[in-house]
Amino acid sequence: MTAFSQSVGSLLRDFYRCPQLAAEFTLAADLRPIAGYFRTKEGLICYGRLSEAQPASTASATLPTAFPQVNEKDKTISLPFDPAEVVANLRLEKYRAHSESGGNNVGSLVRRLYYLLRPGMPLAVRKRLQRLHLRGWDRIRFPHWPVDRSVDRLYEWLLALAMKAEGTTEVPFVWFWPEGYSSCSSVTHDVETSAGRDFCAQLMDLNDSYGIKTSFQVVPEKRYEVSPAFLDSIRKRGFEVNIHDLNHDGDLFKTREQFIERVSKINRYGKEFEARGFRSAVLNRRLEWMNELDFDYDMSVPSVAHLDPQRGGCCTVMPYFVADLVEIPVTTTQDYSLFHILCEYSTKLWQEQVATITQAHGMASFIIHPDYVIERRARRTYEQLLEYLADLKANHNLWIARPGEISDWWRARAQMKLIKERDAWRVEGRGSERARVAYARAEGDRIAYRIEQIPAFASGELLSRDSAH
Repeated sequence: MTAFSQSVGSLLRDFYRCPQLAAEFTLAADLRPIAGYFRTKEGLICYGRLSEAQPASTASATLPTAFPQVNEKDKTISLPFDPAEVVANLRLEKYRAHSESGGNNVGSLVRRLYYLLRPGMPLAVRKRLQRLHLRGWDRIRFPHWPVDRSVDRLYEWLLALAMKAEGTTEVPFVWFWPEGYSSCSSVTHDVETSAGRDFCAQLMDLNDSYGIKTSFQVVPEKRYEVSPAFLDSIRKRGFEVNIHDLNHDGDLFKTREQFIERVSKINRYGKEFEARGFRSAVLNRRLEWMNELDFDYDMSVPSVAHLDPQRGGCCTVMPYFVADLVEIPVTTTQDYSLFHILCEYSTKLWQEQVATITQAHGMASFIIHPDYVIERRARRTYEQLLEYLADLKANHNLWIARPGEISDWWRARAQMKLIKERDAWRVEGRGSERARVAYARAEGDRIAYRIEQIPAFASGELLSRDSAH
């Protein structure tokens, strides 16, 4: 097996936690040196290098199509691109340097001036400036609004190609979520001001009334006092505490030197606050620097960032690893953007996003600021979201989890293996008692999933959690 085939095979095994595939992947020819945008046969937009054509410099241009060649007799698939390169380019947002939306330079003078003046700026002025900055967001072709699953769809397409080459109908794998849950959701709260801090107790009451535990990201310096009593009040009620930037001035990634200086303080606050997770201010990020963070997980990367100051997006609704961090992407529109940029006070967009994500068995993650739901109309909209999520939990097998629980599961799943004994598959590894064997079935160029029936030991009956879509 060639190194290229091993790379693609490892890519699929890491995502699905499935056995070794018999199909052989080959590279059609040497890749051209310049990366760009192209389509697959499925109409999926990718970013990387091609061997047979020059990809487009922008996603809005006419895109070349990369056709695979599948030889079922020899079980080989010839690809004109490197899937591992494409996945990395999307997850790590490497395409931003060559995109229409990539010009939002985080360290620009305008941004620094904005964040310098922001604390004393009236909300109406802030909203007007932000709308000016974000104008044209609805014309951005890539990532796809309002949900982008380019990475996940690429995995599904590659698996369907492998199954076609092998002539097999199903591939077993370790299901994405514990205990056979169909999909996942997580609600997080970034606490930006003293008013938001003081509203946290009421927000916890509201969350608890729907049986939903969340996480609170606190700014450790300058914004407001963070007392041990305040942190204990969150943890004792079963909610999580995480670190939100250092002082929320928008300058964390201004220079490498400043980042290193600040991240040492951030790491110390993480230990002091017993926080396992991190999120940067306004989702600013440079993923190549994130390995300096001494946390279990990060939550600073949106899936689609059209309405964020730093555009781009990781193009997935699944957690993934960035070095040793579990990245838990933000996969729905932030409450501030919904209320003050889109001027919507309904859950229509959130429900549309959640429906798309849960149908694909992904993770719907939310940022709800305590600061922005103090006002009655916004709070009522958030309460409607809680009602909707609670219904999905009760009636549609949705796992509502805190970020730390998602991180723990994703780390454990990454070490699990499928073992075949006689004619049955079982999962082996730490936490495997919560894992479920699932099967991916090719339906043309699409993949449908089903979860193996499991015994309900308390009743002696079989629980069926089929998840084909």
